[in-house]
Amino acid sequence: MLTYETWDNKTREFNSDNPTKGALHVLKWAFETYEDNLVYACSFGIEGSVLVDLVHQVQPDAQIVFLDTQLHFQETYEVIEAAKKRYPSLRIKLKTPALSLEEQVKKHGDELWKVDPNQCCAIRKITPLEEELNGVTAWLSGLRREQSTTRQNTQFVNRDHRFKSIKICPLIHWTWKDIWRYAHKNNLPYNKLHNNGYPSIGCEPCTQAAINEIDLRSGRWSGTGKLECGLHQSESQ
Repeated sequence: MLTYETWDNKTREFNSDNPTKGALHVLKWAFETYEDNLVYACSFGIEGSVLVDLVHQVQPDAQIVFLDTQLHFQETYEVIEAAKKRYPSLRIKLKTPALSLEEQVKKHGDELWKVDPNQCCAIRKITPLEEELNGVTAWLSGLRREQSTTRQNTQFVNRDHRFKSIKICPLIHWTWKDIWRYAHKNNLPYNKLHNNGYPSIGCEPCTQAAINEIDLRSGRWSGTGKLECGLHQSESQ
């Protein structure tokens, strides 16, 4: 098992000058290194569709978890079902929060995502992922540097202080065009909301079409000043 101190030297060996910009190389290394102690937390946006396909090529029975907040668009659940049919060997799990929406209303009031979106994310996304990563050494994420300023320093391999684990991000060098080129070339299932101006898709109450074509995440928590759900801290390590 590699220690954190050796990651920097190891990741320098990942060559991003190839068709998948290092993604397949990183995935092969990750599964060889961490084996079943590696989980992919997938949101099933377009990056997720691409990374699921790449993961399947390397580890056909990989563990994939979707944080089912019970507030997602119907289109998101449809793409998950399509992925299950296309990749039956993958272990795709929908992880729900301990509190149902009804219980959350009783405890915190109606539409918590409007009153305190950070707390809502903590209950419905962060705590469930903490539970999934408990005892797991590393996890995969589809973050790309191009997505936002908070992600521009993301490395292939990152020390994740928030979840006290290792976060591996194979797609950091991929552009928006790279993602779509791969998806169309391989006829991948994808969330149809992408066709309607939704480049970044989260929970239905907190997601709208992008209001800035340059900022792909400008439709998330619009007008609140909130940029991230809390799963991803700024990767400056």
